[in-house]
Amino acid sequence: METLAIALLAFFAAGWFVLAGADIGTGMLTPWLGRSDPERRLVLTSFAPFFLGNEVWLVATVGVLVGCFPALEGELLSGQFPVLVALLTGWIVRDAGLWSRGRGPGPRWRAGCDAAVTCGSWTVALSWGWLLAALLTGRPYTPATGLTGVLTALAVAALFSAHGLGFATLRLTGLPYERARRLVGRAGRPWQPFALTAVLMGGLPLWAGTSLPLAGRTADPTTLGLLVPALLVVTPLLVTVQAWIWHAFRHRVSGPSYL
Repeated sequence: METLAIALLAFFAAGWFVLAGADIGTGMLTPWLGRSDPERRLVLTSFAPFFLGNEVWLVATVGVLVGCFPALEGELLSGQFPVLVALLTGWIVRDAGLWSRGRGPGPRWRAGCDAAVTCGSWTVALSWGWLLAALLTGRPYTPATGLTGVLTALAVAALFSAHGLGFATLRLTGLPYERARRLVGRAGRPWQPFALTAVLMGGLPLWAGTSLPLAGRTADPTTLGLLVPALLVVTPLLVTVQAWIWHAFRHRVSGPSYL
């Protein structure tokens, strides 16, 4: 059961980075990809159908950590509290911008919501880089500091943006697509850059997780005996729903939605 719990934690964490990393990275590049209000609306439309479903993977990751590794969760929460506050703040700001954009009175409101999406996305990406810096340097119970923390945070944010750029080339049309394609390049097939960054994004939490003392820190056998089988039942359903969403919205966007 302990091995299965670790495998589930790794699966959900890697899944979130690959899936949600696409909408966060695209949100980070919104001002550059969309130079006007209609173009920015098109950029947001490219990932609007996905972001809520993608966030379920982060909720599942936290749920596995809390349920199956309660002692470790408590130590990480207290040790990385400033990082987690920044991460949660960015998440809330970004989602508030997405939800509120189409409900305001005019262009200034929409511009403010676009700024919230961009700033929130950057905050989430940098916060993850800050957290991963602590894990990768072997200090999971204290926030990373110094040049190592800064460079790691910037490198992870750059990977998020590259992943979003690859996603944008698969979903956008018109001038936003041309801007994204100009950076990605025209060599190879359109899906190859996104596939490459997806591998790198999925490998990040797996690499960082090797520094966590997961073995021997799980919940008691009775708790694992209840949680792990339940998760094994729910996980195929989650994967199926996620696959259906990506299949249903696989085509490029040519017009804005309600955002």
